[in-house]
Amino acid sequence: MKFLDEAKVYIRSGDGGNGCVAFRREKFIEFGGPSGGNGGRGGDIIIESVDGLNTLIDYRYQQHFKAPKGGNGMGKDRHGANGKSVVLKVPVGTQVFDEDRETLLHDFTELGEKFVLAKGGNGGFGNAHFKSSTNRAPRNANPGAPGEERWIWLRLKLIADAGLVGLPNAGKSTFLSVVSAARPKIADYPFTTLHPQLGVVNSGGREFVLADIPGLIEGAHEGAGLGDRFLGHVERCRVLLHLVDATCEHAGKAYKTVRTELELYEGQLADKVEIVALNKIDAVTPDELKKQKDRLKRAAKKTPLLLSGATGAGVQDALRALVEVIGEAPVSSKAKSQAEPWATPVPPQG
Repeated sequence: MKFLDEAKVYIRSGDGGNGCVAFRREKFIEFGGPSGGNGGRGGDIIIESVDGLNTLIDYRYQQHFKAPKGGNGMGKDRHGANGKSVVLKVPVGTQVFDEDRETLLHDFTELGEKFVLAKGGNGGFGNAHFKSSTNRAPRNANPGAPGEERWIWLRLKLIADAGLVGLPNAGKSTFLSVVSAARPKIADYPFTTLHPQLGVVNSGGREFVLADIPGLIEGAHEGAGLGDRFLGHVERCRVLLHLVDATCEHAGKAYKTVRTELELYEGQLADKVEIVALNKIDAVTPDELKKQKDRLKRAAKKTPLLLSGATGAGVQDALRALVEVIGEAPVSSKAKSQAEPWATPVPPQG
């Protein structure tokens, strides 16, 4: 299944049904009076966050959603049926923007949230509604009110507790595959990760969700490489784990390149808690490792963690550091809903 985190959708709620002009005509009833019923209400367009979805791929194949019109009123005081509402299902973390892509209409952060995007038009009154002591036989009825229509943008921002950032080929996918059951593509060339990946991590009995996004390069805010469009997926994270490749030419410059892109991004990612780690320590000599560590320490102004995703060295220290920042905050709903598939339940003792 392809990953899609943005979609443009046209919606239109249903028109209201027309009111009816009718009179009661029965044998032996001389003055039956008006009996035209009201029109039914048009269907609404509702959007709901549901479980089991992590992409907006459904809206690549269908972009137009129209709710049915309300039924027209009928004689014998029969009201028209209300139009059935149309429900758009989206994953948790979806934001709904107006057509200008700036006006936020709603942000779905919890499972089961519902939001009415467009209300159906009211049904028109039939002539029975207008009868009075002075107007005994009204011959007028109202048409149904038109529904609402608009274009909207759906934008998905993954719900995760921690996020991985770094240059391409910094070892983010390898780290994610080691600490979780996620199986991202891993290769020895840049941009092997083309869309965000999620993994559920268990450290010290606590579960949290870790997000891996495609690597950033210099000029990503201007569209270089894959750009910075995927940075939105770590906006909701409580902490960022910044991985720097120990085999790169200069660890300090690599760190500053990514930090610059985070600062230029409008989502205030530069203000988040950051844990800096030097990755791939197994691939360099002790002298080169010390030199890279000192460079990174000067650039980040903090002592970096040392780890290797390939050998597992220092990985648990990094996870413990993430858990300390996440602290006693509630575990995200995605972490609760995703149990570790490799964990075998222990039968009760006794």
